[in-house]
Amino acid sequence: MTPRPPGEGEREGCGAPGAPDHSALPELDAEDLYENAPCGYLSTLPDGRIVLVNGTLLRWLGYGRDELVGRRTFTDLLTVGGRIYYETHLAPLLGMQGEVSGIDLDLLAADGGRLPVLVTAVVRKGPDGEPLMIRTTLLDARDRRTYERELLAARHEAERERARLQRLAATLQRTLLPPALESVPGLDVAAHYRIASSDEVGGDFYDLFPLGSGRWGLFLGDVRGKGAEAAVTTSIARYTLRTAAVYDPDPAAVLRTLDAVLQEESQEEEPRFCTVVFGLLTPVGREGEFRVVLASGGHPPALLLRADGGAEYLDTPEGQLVGAVPDAHIAAREVCLGLGDTLLFYTDGLTEARVDGEGERYGEDALLEFARVLAPTSAAGAVDAFTSLLEELGEGIDDDTAILAISVPPVSPRTGGRAVRTPRK
Repeated sequence: MTPRPPGEGEREGCGAPGAPDHSALPELDAEDLYENAPCGYLSTLPDGRIVLVNGTLLRWLGYGRDELVGRRTFTDLLTVGGRIYYETHLAPLLGMQGEVSGIDLDLLAADGGRLPVLVTAVVRKGPDGEPLMIRTTLLDARDRRTYERELLAARHEAERERARLQRLAATLQRTLLPPALESVPGLDVAAHYRIASSDEVGGDFYDLFPLGSGRWGLFLGDVRGKGAEAAVTTSIARYTLRTAAVYDPDPAAVLRTLDAVLQEESQEEEPRFCTVVFGLLTPVGREGEFRVVLASGGHPPALLLRADGGAEYLDTPEGQLVGAVPDAHIAAREVCLGLGDTLLFYTDGLTEARVDGEGERYGEDALLEFARVLAPTSAAGAVDAFTSLLEELGEGIDDDTAILAISVPPVSPRTGGRAVRTPRK
């Protein structure tokens, strides 16, 4: 028997060759679609009385149709809070806009339980523009509520963990800085550390310590990166600088020792290097002056604020990053601090601070002008002024900033002499 080709008596599918056969699907029934939709349907009169409700919503709430239709209002199905919200916000919005969508409410089930739903409602109006009926669609939001609760719990846990990490970071940061600067006979000293982010340990460090025979060592630096690895490098740098200075306090020799140690500790995936300035302080003469020998490894130049009101950078020539390249060249220079002079060291978080939304940096020129207006001043006065400057720059500072200042008092503790200042032009 030869089968008849499609088209001679019956068609394949809907008529197109290869189309799927939908003949086995149930007949589309608008009433069934309404009653068993995957969402709840509710229709109410303008006064709120329920006139239609589909089977899906009845099953969700556990009510019979005759318990709701003509007997209850939509607000009867709401919690107390939901009823207040409906009457004060939702109903007025429906009156003004004719529709609302995505409103989060809780319905009360017959057994007293709550059903979270997302409500969308539309006002149907008559030819005269008067409202006839409010049609409401309700989506089951139980899974969404569960997700939101889990998300909120995860957020709270993350916040607790962040607070714990911040406490750990702050504690670790304190261990990398001296709790207080030592008192140096014949000098005033002051320091400030500004943390850019409480979430991570910064890489800036400083210290001031005695070396015997009336000499003192100081250093200020900035290691690569942030976080745990930066803390390790900072710890290595501080320990090495203090130890090396005991054996040979020559600043250039101290930085060469640090360079060798960082080279040895570096790994290919985690190089360790920093910028740093090291100073050797020695009192000279009877007038209270100090001789300062400085060596710098790629660090921003120190600022010298003179007693006569002048200010200048103390560039240390040819200083290279410490630990970054083999046998980094380290040079030193010497300066004399007289009565009323102040020497200030800082890290580049200050000069690289953003001063506008376009990325313009504060820069060394602005910093020098700020110092010229400030001079003459004491170590404490300089640190206070620069701390205020950091506060003014505010969110423009995206890196930690350390400041260390030393000054010779204008009155010599030995002779009672005063610094001679000439008026600024």
